[in-house]
Amino acid sequence: MKKSVKTTPKTTAKKTAPKTQRVTFSVRADVGSTVYLAGDFNDWDPTVKQMTDKKNEGLFTTTVSLTPGEHQYKFVINGTWCADPDCPDWVQNELGTLNSIKKV
Repeated sequence: MKKSVKTTPKTTAKKTAPKTQRVTFSVRADVGSTVYLAGDFNDWDPTVKQMTDKKNEGLFTTTVSLTPGEHQYKFVINGTWCADPDCPDWVQNELGTLNSIKKV
């Protein structure tokens, strides 16, 4: 006599990437400045995400897709790293300066 073995259908759970949200960053700087956004979301690379001043009024903006959570960032204005002057949330980094925090 053969034993019957009950099997349940295999379900494959699809792993989905965390949903991202488009977040716009902006900072004021002198017209003609070179401004970049650097943060934990781009390995703190000061040359990857250049910000633009579309109206030539000194308001530099860029939009990035971020995963949910807290992200640390800084602006790099003409080669100088700057915390976001309009961001109330910040944390001291290992260099003794401040990183701004964006909550998504």
